Amino acid sequence: MRTAHRPETLVPRRYVDIGARGPEDVVADSHGRVLTGVEDGRVLRLDGLSDPTGARVETLAETGGRPLGLELLDDETLLVCDAERGLLRIGLDDGTVHVLTDTAAGERLRFCSNVIALPDDSVCFTVSSRRYPLDQWIGDLAEDTGTGRLLRLVPGSTTPEVLQEDLHFANGLVPSADGSFLVVAETSAYRLTRHWLTGPRAGHSEPFVEDLPGMPDNVWRDGRDGPIWVALAGPRVPPLDLLHRAPAVVRRAAARAAVRAPFHPTGTVGVLAIDDDGRIVHHLTRRRSGFRMVTSVCETGGHLVLGSLWERGVAVCEAPAAR
Repeated sequence: MRTAHRPETLVPRRYVDIGARGPEDVVADSHGRVLTGVEDGRVLRLDGLSDPTGARVETLAETGGRPLGLELLDDETLLVCDAERGLLRIGLDDGTVHVLTDTAAGERLRFCSNVIALPDDSVCFTVSSRRYPLDQWIGDLAEDTGTGRLLRLVPGSTTPEVLQEDLHFANGLVPSADGSFLVVAETSAYRLTRHWLTGPRAGHSEPFVEDLPGMPDNVWRDGRDGPIWVALAGPRVPPLDLLHRAPAVVRRAAARAAVRAPFHPTGTVGVLAIDDDGRIVHHLTRRRSGFRMVTSVCETGGHLVLGSLWERGVAVCEAPAAR
């Protein structure tokens, strides 16, 4: 479902340069600090983002790859989807990196994207594409391969189970408040999909929120009571919608051209807050934004913190009043 909601203005407060490009995912810890992974392979912790005199940036670990989606198990342990190395567990006290798995269904993980931990200690994570690596992500968006996956790794195993296939650029991942289902962002389909974990429909998937006003990327929620925050990496692109209805041979040709062409993100950015019934409770947007390609959002210290695959820092924005 999708409930129409009048857009509100996304109000920026400050931009924080972190000295590295591409803080793709941002998550907040119990102390209000923000963790992110950047293009050079480091995992960083950002403290004091609400302090106008300057934030502090600390390197916690180096993955040796490209860290994307993050999930804090506690203040000392972090799960990381690394686009090059697979699913990782990092000890934040000493920076140790352990590969949990780098294959699925007999093939190497090409584009590990986002991860969450469940109460039974299993880990669910997404693979955006089985055809294109991260540095050619726009090719999958153009071709609309539908090769994304939702996977689950149980404790003690190094071989993940495939929960769902044929997802359209599977991206952000978050559990419902009661743990009965997962919400998966399908970027190129402009939708969120619900995958049931319990109940009579366990193992089945269905649309959760369709026809979104932009391309959903990472999703995040603060505990059971908070809404599901959805980053919109870009607005809807009508020519892309038309391309997705074209024959496969046309889409493949367009994808080959897209990966060779220079990419410049649009100046329209946005985030959504959605409840567990699929209702949009906030739609914050800004046109002609200087901070572009918002790929993640989290809430901490009374502010929204935005991450970006494109920028060299994070944006701190006003959080909307609770509804």
